[in-house]
Amino acid sequence: MTSILSLIRGECKALWHSPWQLALVSYIPLLSILCLWWLFSAGLPRQLPVAVVDQDSSQLSRELTRKLAANPVVSPQGFVDLQGAVTAMKQAEVYAIIVLPYGLKRDLVTGHSPTIDIRYNSQFLLVGKLLSSQIQLTLGAGLLDVAEEKLLLQGVPKSQLTVNLSPVTSQTTALFNRNNNYVGFLVPPVLVALWQLLAMLTFSNSLSRELTPEGQLTPGEGIWLRVLAKLAVFTPLLLLQGGFILVFLYQYLSLPAAGSLGLLIVAQAVMLLAVWLLVLLIFFLMRDSARMVSFGTAMFAPAFAFMGITFPVHEMPVVAQWWRLIMPSSHYVDSHVSVISYGSGWQTVAGQLTSYWGFLLIIPVLVLLSRRMNTHSVSLSASSKGSA
Repeated sequence: MTSILSLIRGECKALWHSPWQLALVSYIPLLSILCLWWLFSAGLPRQLPVAVVDQDSSQLSRELTRKLAANPVVSPQGFVDLQGAVTAMKQAEVYAIIVLPYGLKRDLVTGHSPTIDIRYNSQFLLVGKLLSSQIQLTLGAGLLDVAEEKLLLQGVPKSQLTVNLSPVTSQTTALFNRNNNYVGFLVPPVLVALWQLLAMLTFSNSLSRELTPEGQLTPGEGIWLRVLAKLAVFTPLLLLQGGFILVFLYQYLSLPAAGSLGLLIVAQAVMLLAVWLLVLLIFFLMRDSARMVSFGTAMFAPAFAFMGITFPVHEMPVVAQWWRLIMPSSHYVDSHVSVISYGSGWQTVAGQLTSYWGFLLIIPVLVLLSRRMNTHSVSLSASSKGSA
């Protein structure tokens, strides 16, 4: 007990005297969280530039353009020809193109079916989806007047117009994220991905202190006692960061949360243990500080893409789905969504936490690698003494 306590005190002392490590557990997470929240603080994209190529130049086409301008999401930009609009979209000056064809109103009134060409840049996944839906809704509403005029010319009674135009009405009610607020939708998983990356960097830097320049263990207590001391110091500190994220989002910003935040703290603790196991595996395999950080960053940096928030998991390639299983944050986000959106309880979260079982297979590998590392270090020490 005395040994582990002295190791914990030594770890705290090393943390205090390491400006970079101290920054990783103090102000860097705080500033990163606030900056990412500020980037999405608008909540919903507004006034997105959309190219409008008006080939009809009629009263109807101008009315449709005015209705597009009235939509808070769309900012129509006039273009003379389609080629110029396409060039602007390739240069990311506009996110979508609307082509109002020549003879639009005439074809509508005379029973023809003109085609309104709508194109959007699908590389901007969320922006493209938002613009596609908003443009179609706006143009559909703008064309109702022409449809009514056509029906009246055909002799349909005015009292029957609504029934003929919309024989089946539908109502869409969003159960979650009703205001399409990007803060509640994107910021939590982005912050979790960032938090996981910071946890990896913190633990990797701490483990690096246990290596000699030759990549061997420094003399002292057994490696596992030193690892336990690091876990005792950094697990509570990282959980404070994770708790701050939850309190900031769901208490200070008052984002809707259907379930208990305490369940998410438990899920975060299990996620951190999985991260520690992966970092330890990289440590025993690499045994080099620079390579550890480089490999860990390459592994954890794209974590957000594998969470299934912006792209459905079942549509990912098989390799991507396997890679997702390696990411502790991907397992955590399932519990996060179920608690925040669905109000899931202990039983559901406990069942989801069993998905981490694969990380337990790392433990015997770590034991074998640590024994080999210890044996090699002892043999090198013995040979150096013999040479002396």
